[in-house]
Amino acid sequence: MKETMEILFGLFGGLAIFIYGMNLMSENLQKAAGDKMKAILALLTKNPVLGVLAGALTTAVLQSSSATTVMAIGFVSAGLMTLPQAISIIFGANIGTTMTAQIIAFKISDYIFLFIFLGFIISFVTKSEKVKSIGQTIFAFGLLFLGIETMGDVMKPLASSPVFTDMIGRVADIPVLGMLLGTVMTLVVQSSSATIAVLQNFASQAGPDGVTSIIGLAGALPILLGDNIGTTITALLASIGQSKDARRTAVAHCIFNISGSLVFIWFVKPYAALIQKISPQGPEVEVISRQIANAHTGFNLCMTIVWTILIGLMVKIVMKIIPDGKNDQKELSDPLYLDQNLISQPAAALQLVAREVLHSSEIVGDALQNVAEVAKTEKQELIDTVRHQTQSVKVLSEKITDYLADLFSAGVLTEEQATHTARIMYVLSDIDRIGFLCGDLADSIADKVEKKYAFTEEAMQELEKSLKQIRKMYMETTMLMSSGDSDKAGEILRQKEVIMDLDILMRKSHMARVAQGKCAASLTAPFTTILHIIDRMGNSCVNIAEAVSNQINFQYFLPENEK
Repeated sequence: MKETMEILFGLFGGLAIFIYGMNLMSENLQKAAGDKMKAILALLTKNPVLGVLAGALTTAVLQSSSATTVMAIGFVSAGLMTLPQAISIIFGANIGTTMTAQIIAFKISDYIFLFIFLGFIISFVTKSEKVKSIGQTIFAFGLLFLGIETMGDVMKPLASSPVFTDMIGRVADIPVLGMLLGTVMTLVVQSSSATIAVLQNFASQAGPDGVTSIIGLAGALPILLGDNIGTTITALLASIGQSKDARRTAVAHCIFNISGSLVFIWFVKPYAALIQKISPQGPEVEVISRQIANAHTGFNLCMTIVWTILIGLMVKIVMKIIPDGKNDQKELSDPLYLDQNLISQPAAALQLVAREVLHSSEIVGDALQNVAEVAKTEKQELIDTVRHQTQSVKVLSEKITDYLADLFSAGVLTEEQATHTARIMYVLSDIDRIGFLCGDLADSIADKVEKKYAFTEEAMQELEKSLKQIRKMYMETTMLMSSGDSDKAGEILRQKEVIMDLDILMRKSHMARVAQGKCAASLTAPFTTILHIIDRMGNSCVNIAEAVSNQINFQYFLPENEK
């Protein structure tokens, strides 16, 4: 009993070290990659072949096909990627994930602690964030292999256990049972890389004869196929509550892995013979880890080639499984782009944040247009529309801020990313403020209607002219924000001077009308309140323009091909 507990603790402890090392390596690889992640993400909007390449590269950086799959689902849900593009990313992710198994197949047990020590020293002594990330990546790489070594050490007694070898023999002789075992293992651990690492380690244990593997390649392959099926659950979970195309992407991931596994299960022995022939030769326990890695790569390469050619068929299948119906209705305050599943992937998450802030600015632009119309027509329906838009911007701004807070608290941002993010939060506050002022302006006009204030026709014309000027200023500000062209910031400042001149002129004109008896003196307070609101809108536009001139750049977050 004591020995069994030691084996279980050693196995789960080693697995925990492995998964922690893999996650730590993924996090720091992203930080070390920095802007290069955006270059990879730029490929996502290209053709299917480049999509496969982007999926493979992204998975190589993230060290997780599940993470890449979740990213693709998030992008297709946000409307940034078409269904065929997202499916091609999924295909590439399945190739990229085989890199982990290939790395594990290297025998570096004598250098594990050297990697851990070297990574620790680099991350401990350096002040450069990028170099520190590289050091922590090396440290995590060592931890990953330490976990593998720990699992291997505790598995050795199992190889000599008659009960265990008999049980493994049954699994090896019944491929479907092996596939089921691999599926369940991955469902529990939620990482095919981890379960394949366990499989590689276990298969490297010698059987009773001390020469051959305890399970053999033919016995390991069904478990490997089951691992590929089990990993699809992450994509399915990520697609819950998402758009139809997002759910279709997750289903495509399932079809890819399940169809391949169901085909390959019939050819386990000939496929094992082929892999043994093309892999390094030697004692089975010495080379089987590499054979499993090669089998994993070969399986995913074959299925990717087949399904990339048949990508049109895949789209038709998933469209049939999840057919078009009524469009999902979203509230104006609902985020179009934010995806909580991408918090751990800052390059992708910040791209969505930048788009969401621009989306928020579009709602404010519409509100400004409606306010100008309200000043002209004083229609209650338009007043209610502006109030709804104002409230929606407020709620959306809060959701964006909460999302950014989650990003900061996750600790995944580089110093550069954090700086740009803080600047965007500054811009968001001014967009939110302009939206709030639109509501104030609508309320002031509603109050005018309710209390039957009668501004002169001349005053209303001046007010309409001022609102037209502020909207022009705001639209140019948002275009400046999108383009990042700081040279045009001066034009916004000049427009603010025009608004100030209009404000002074309107105040003087109003006082002249009061003196001539054309306007009641009691209208001065409500009229100047409206002018003050317009002036504050202009100030917020200037704040945004000055922020852009001070290197607040939304283009920083977007892929290279969109700049």
